[in-house]
Amino acid sequence: MADDKKPSPTLGELIRQQRELAELPMRQFAAMVGISNPYLSQIERNLREPSERVLDAIAEHLQTSADVLLGQVRTRPEEASDVVRAIGQDGDLTNAQRKALVEMYQTFRKVTRAERKRG
Repeated sequence: MADDKKPSPTLGELIRQQRELAELPMRQFAAMVGISNPYLSQIERNLREPSERVLDAIAEHLQTSADVLLGQVRTRPEEASDVVRAIGQDGDLTNAQRKALVEMYQTFRKVTRAERKRG
């Protein structure tokens, strides 16, 4: 493979890595966060995306912030624009606001591309 860089971890992988670094068993950490062990397991295996409330609680118990966790997660290729990166780094936005802005931005781009193809 031409790109020897190791890809950034997914959110679930990052949460698991940080939990393990803190030497917290999954059951204990899930109880601390206020979620079930199976739900935490699904988050760590990227089968479910945590709600904003759950992500905030996870981050708090890992002694970090949700923004820091999300900032360490690899941006999807279709979101690699400077605009999307700027949205992701804006500390004045909530996770839900960031997601909505990115979705709107991507929709505007798709519509513009479709109009260019027609015209």
